[in-house]
Amino acid sequence: MIRLLLRVLGERHSGPLRRTVALMSVCAVCEGLSYALLIPLLHALLEDRPRSAWPWLTGFAVAVLVTSVLGYLSDKSGFRTGGELSRGLHHRLGDHLAGLPLGWFTPGRVGDVSGLTSRSVLEVMTVPAHRLRPLINATLIPLSTVVVLFFLDWRLALAGLVAAPVIAGVQRWTSRATAHQDEERARRSDEASGRVVEYVRAQPVLRAGGRTGERFGLLDDALRAQWESSRRAALSGVPGMLGLTFSVQAVFTAVLALGVYFCLDGDLGAAELLAIMVLAARCVDPLLSLADLGGIMRVSRGELERIDAVLTEPPLPTAPHPKLPAHDGVQFDAVGFRRGDRTVLDGLSLEVREGRRVAVIGSSGAGKTTLLQLVARFHDVDEGAVRLGGVDVRHIDPEVLMARLSMVFQDVYLFEGTIEDNVRLGRPDATGEEVRAAAAAACLDEVVARLPDGWETQVGEGGTALSGGERQRVSIARALLKDAPVLLLDEATSALDPHSEAVVQQGLERLMTGRTVIMVAHRLRTVEDADLIVFLEDGRIAEQGTHEELMRRGGRYAAFRKVAAPAPA
Repeated sequence: MIRLLLRVLGERHSGPLRRTVALMSVCAVCEGLSYALLIPLLHALLEDRPRSAWPWLTGFAVAVLVTSVLGYLSDKSGFRTGGELSRGLHHRLGDHLAGLPLGWFTPGRVGDVSGLTSRSVLEVMTVPAHRLRPLINATLIPLSTVVVLFFLDWRLALAGLVAAPVIAGVQRWTSRATAHQDEERARRSDEASGRVVEYVRAQPVLRAGGRTGERFGLLDDALRAQWESSRRAALSGVPGMLGLTFSVQAVFTAVLALGVYFCLDGDLGAAELLAIMVLAARCVDPLLSLADLGGIMRVSRGELERIDAVLTEPPLPTAPHPKLPAHDGVQFDAVGFRRGDRTVLDGLSLEVREGRRVAVIGSSGAGKTTLLQLVARFHDVDEGAVRLGGVDVRHIDPEVLMARLSMVFQDVYLFEGTIEDNVRLGRPDATGEEVRAAAAAACLDEVVARLPDGWETQVGEGGTALSGGERQRVSIARALLKDAPVLLLDEATSALDPHSEAVVQQGLERLMTGRTVIMVAHRLRTVEDADLIVFLEDGRIAEQGTHEELMRRGGRYAAFRKVAAPAPA
């Protein structure tokens, strides 16, 4: 557990945890060894030499005081380390996530990361604050007590030492027996949480369709399954808890029985026997606490393993000697890309010259969005190469690559803050005049003018305070402010109403002027003015050319337009 904690934290953030473990270990060893003072103390009391017991009693009192101070310091360090651990995990997760390919952040994984940074980190930070010291005490106090037993009778010490692997084996067997149920409980818990969120978000649709009863049934089933899995997980741990309790009590009884036998045989004195009883009794409590600690630590370990799984995801490889693009043209050279067993792009070759507009169309699943994502290096190709300015994007520094690209997608995410804050994400050091100019070019200024708080209007989480068209204008203004030479557009207007689409299209026209543009569009009138139209089918280019050339050819593009064209009024 401690090794996993240290690995997850990394060398940069593991220092406080190492110091806390060391302090707690010293405290536990001191407590265990302090019981050695009981032997001369009991000798003095039982041999009718009470005055000679005072030095030993004083020494024991000092040992108790030192142990108490060490315990206080270790608990204090544990609470501080919990805070440091939370900060370190958030920093390490943030640093690592920033280096992962953007394609890794699927909707499902985004939800997992949200859980990691809240529930998982909160669970893990309680380990040094509340659980680490009992775990260390349950291990080191009994071992230190066995060392003291060697000073009394080596046979009893060996008996206690032999019991250690038995208890450890029972604990390991318990962990393995309950591991599957713990995983099932976590899975059912996540499923129930998802159903709750789904039920709340879908209220308008469910009520309009009169389906609330059915959907509540699904939620009820998920909650019932969660309860059942929690019950099974609790019951699966009972045999292990009973086994551990029995093993500890059996060892305790065996050591006492041996001590009584040696005392009756004359090999052991009454003072030694009494000391053995005290030592054995002191070992029982921390060992029995392992039964309760086991289940709690398994939960913490499960959360740690989830964090570790993310931290072991390979980051986006960076070139040791990055190169600079010579121009702003884009080239796809025999590109192959797969998602699992599915081939998305198959040997695709395409050249987008600097300053030209290329429109990519095709049916759903043809690989259009993937084409844009490969330029931005959301993923790395499996075969071939994607080049910007004659340089493979894998050989360009990620920051340099992102500085050359602007992206406007259909689904616009705005950060909680003001409209101006979200526009400034394009270029944080821009002047107020530059922000206003970009807003005017994106037709965002008229939105700002009619809002009560103007530029200080809060957009809400994800931009929920604005309409879809308004969010898209913010996105275009952001891209204009960034002023990158290569522009990637993915269905930027397909979800807008006609009025918003017309306004946003004006902003897009200004944004595309003088830039290398690769656009994906379903509304075919937006691609007619492109310098080149590429029709994708099954991950390959079925045909390409200008609008006029493709219409004269009467091929896939012409047929696609005929099917997609709106019916006459």
